[in-house]
Amino acid sequence: MKGPVQRTWRGYRSIPIVYRISAGFLLGALVGVVVGQPATQLRPLGDLFLRLLQMLVVPIVVFSLLGGMQKLSPSRLGRVGGTVVGLYVATTAAAGVVGLAVANLVNPGTGVAFTGGEAQSAEAPSLAKVVLGIVPANPVSAMASGDLLATIFFAVAFGLALAVVRDTTDDESVREGVETIFGAVEAATEALFAIVWGVMEYGVVGVFALVAASLGEHGVSSIVSLAALVGTIALAIAVHIAVTYLGIITVGLLGQSPLAFLDGAKDAMVTAFSIRSSSGTLPVTIADARDNLRIDESVYGFSLPLGATINMDGAAIRQAVTAVFAANLVGVPLGIAEQVTILATVVLVSVGTAGVPGAGLVMLTVILNAAGLPLTIVGFVAGVDPILGRIATMNNVTGDLAVSALAGKYNDAIDLDGGVWSGGRTAGGGAAPATDD
Repeated sequence: MKGPVQRTWRGYRSIPIVYRISAGFLLGALVGVVVGQPATQLRPLGDLFLRLLQMLVVPIVVFSLLGGMQKLSPSRLGRVGGTVVGLYVATTAAAGVVGLAVANLVNPGTGVAFTGGEAQSAEAPSLAKVVLGIVPANPVSAMASGDLLATIFFAVAFGLALAVVRDTTDDESVREGVETIFGAVEAATEALFAIVWGVMEYGVVGVFALVAASLGEHGVSSIVSLAALVGTIALAIAVHIAVTYLGIITVGLLGQSPLAFLDGAKDAMVTAFSIRSSSGTLPVTIADARDNLRIDESVYGFSLPLGATINMDGAAIRQAVTAVFAANLVGVPLGIAEQVTILATVVLVSVGTAGVPGAGLVMLTVILNAAGLPLTIVGFVAGVDPILGRIATMNNVTGDLAVSALAGKYNDAIDLDGGVWSGGRTAGGGAAPATDD
């Protein structure tokens, strides 16, 4: 017979992890607001959660890509890659259009007193620098520094080379060696996913600490003072998720229930909102794609690491709305030509902006430069960067999964009769499996 502690633990773990993390977020917000500055002492507990997730990013990217490469020929990789990149560009453009449309309807910034702020400036990397940065001079160094694009390039090249050698060699020992490598990759991938869900158990504490420390430091006053901007961006993101991801992609092109998609993606969405990093959320995003949405590794192993780096739908909305907000603040109306320039710039710079906290401010300076608006706006809106970054990152991760699911359908690499699509959930994606421990 089990004691009260064991029964309590089993009851706690029977609650889906996403609900426990959400409860941690709300409790952390309450503590941060009520306690104030002393709550910042909790930050190390939150930083530990971020470090645990970051620890997993590069290994999961490498092993997922290598596992996917064993199922892909060069021609099939070209088809999958073309589909994924094309969809990412299309959804980012759609996000920019939605952001501008909602901003023009709401007109945030009208009547707001602009008190200036510290000017911040940054430049988007040039196209040549982005292209050269994809090819690592030292693959080990790229992995050590967390350079995802360079890591993806090397892992894809090495994985394809292994697959080509396996399929073309006449040496049986070489073929067996390649199969051994791929077998080890599969075993390592399974071990990494076991670590992911262990980290997510700690994530309840980590998210609580992160939110409490953030609100304890900044308070809610900065959010209240820019409520129109925050509300407009939140509205635009809600519209983009509802129309683009749920309406067009899930219902229109996949022919599936939007609630099923949200059920399968909610672990990653909540995690992204909590930690404000697409790259940091990647282990959870991959687990959702594999266990809940039943996307094949040949697609998600490529699309999700790439999406964490180049797919910035949420950032596109954020920058488009903020540009209109900035123009209203300084009394400079944006015409059609200026808004088209903003849209084009948003899509282009998204590729060169890393999926890490704070990247939105880098993008914003580029957009303001393109629109001829003062960079002091960056300092003015920096106070709400934490909340804007959270909702934008949640959008980005949702888009990564929606595009991956659609690419999976186009390439016969998704099981639409299993996982959440059939009304069920796996242990990894929902409640943790009951144990006698």
